[in-house]
Amino acid sequence: MQRFVNRTALVTGAGQGIGFAIAERFAAEGAHVLLADIKESVLIEAEAKLQAAGYSASRYVLDVSNPDQVDETVDRMIEERGAIHILANNAGIAWEEPFVDIKHENWRRMIDVNLNGMFYVAQRVARHMKERGEGAIVNMASTNGLAGEAKYAHYNASKGGIVLLTKTMALELGTAGIRVNAVCPGYIQTPMSEAIDDPAFVENYINNHIPLGRVGKPKDVAGVFAFLASDDAAFIHGECIVVDGGQLA
Repeated sequence: MQRFVNRTALVTGAGQGIGFAIAERFAAEGAHVLLADIKESVLIEAEAKLQAAGYSASRYVLDVSNPDQVDETVDRMIEERGAIHILANNAGIAWEEPFVDIKHENWRRMIDVNLNGMFYVAQRVARHMKERGEGAIVNMASTNGLAGEAKYAHYNASKGGIVLLTKTMALELGTAGIRVNAVCPGYIQTPMSEAIDDPAFVENYINNHIPLGRVGKPKDVAGVFAFLASDDAAFIHGECIVVDGGQLA
């Protein structure tokens, strides 16, 4: 399928894991992909991989928690590309920390990146899309935004905020020709999750929580992002699509 020919897609957190898989999927379907990540080293590698595969991509170092940097970077993207048609608002962080032990600075950092950062990027891109009268925004939420998980109070709160942010954006932006949805992955095996969880935990989690009998892969999430950004989802708006192998069921 080539659903995104002559389209430009901005993917935040695109350097690795789910973000890179999303970028690769959009690029494979014909989009020019704007790769944004706070880590320049992974951006360089991601851009090189896509270009080596014959895809069109360019990279931008971006800290989504810095609103001034967000505005400046998105402005530069628009100047260089002319338009942003799709936003895959994916950048995020996570770590385990018991509720009573969460340090104030850790709470602030989680909210700054996961929720504030998503707001900053979405708002700036939405203003651009509103001027053009079209666009698709897909936010990265989580099953943790729909049901709690112990030792992740800050992460859960940030993802719950994204769910309601998405729905409110949909209410306000639909008549401007901008569709807004979110994806809520369950357990997806990424470099971030591998750094947190040992193999014994993963096996136990699969056996006790995931009816499909496996963890998710980044490509499982990337396909849903591509669907929601495409004309195949032209009448899907304000939804949070769960991708969890049946976990919440």
